[in-house]
Amino acid sequence: MVVAMDKRSNVNGDPGAGDQKKKGEGFDPSAQPPFKIGDIRAAIPKHCWVKSPLRSMSYVVRDICAVAALAVAAVYFNSWFLWPLYWAAQGTLFWAIFVLGHDCGHGSFSDIPLLNSVVGHILHSFILVPYHGWRISHRTHHQNHGHVENDESWVPLPERVYKNLPHSTRMLRYTVPLPMLAYPLYLCYRSPGKEGSHFNPYSSLFAPSERKLIATSTTCWSIMFVTLIALSFIFGPLSVLKVYGVPYIIFVMWLDAVTYLHHHGHDEKLPWYRGKEWSN
Repeated sequence: MVVAMDKRSNVNGDPGAGDQKKKGEGFDPSAQPPFKIGDIRAAIPKHCWVKSPLRSMSYVVRDICAVAALAVAAVYFNSWFLWPLYWAAQGTLFWAIFVLGHDCGHGSFSDIPLLNSVVGHILHSFILVPYHGWRISHRTHHQNHGHVENDESWVPLPERVYKNLPHSTRMLRYTVPLPMLAYPLYLCYRSPGKEGSHFNPYSSLFAPSERKLIATSTTCWSIMFVTLIALSFIFGPLSVLKVYGVPYIIFVMWLDAVTYLHHHGHDEKLPWYRGKEWSN
């Protein structure tokens, strides 16, 4: 659980901690860096900015083939000794599928918007992520990283907001290990203290001009969801749970663990800011 109580939430929640770090006690993640984003971009060799659609698609083909091969092998052997190994491996590959869709959302997959959108929808819908809904909220996250009020990912809650949360929300979002499964809830309801849904074209997350995009992504997500239900009737819910359901849960755990550590750290807590204290 992370609760923001100070105007600036730095390493130890102590406004003076950053000043102590500046005196030579070690790296201070809350201090202003001595360089700009432009300096970082300028230091990266030009060839690293070249996007190859063929190379990007080769990763997609590779990962999809790996997912299919693992599923076929698991069904063929159908051994309770091998199922846990399959779940761990397939869940990790689902995470790889998400990363490829993530790159589509950032435009780093290729310089072709249509290709990014088509591939992003296929990959993210497969793992039950609404592509444009996630892409737009993720853009908001990058534009407001570390901002207590405006960020989207693992935002610390003001104490007054936390105290007013329903007991069920507190339990699901802040009782270990349940936060490891929070991502589907975030897609449906966003973070505690925020309103909206990644599936609703009229959500406050999106501009009116983006509503058709959200409707398209929600439709693709719905097709995948209905497909899973249909497969449950054809092959049985236990079979779908073993082949798809458990790997999906492993993927969600990967996603939540990685993104939490990205945005809060472990031993050294990363800073969060409010109002004018925040700077991009």
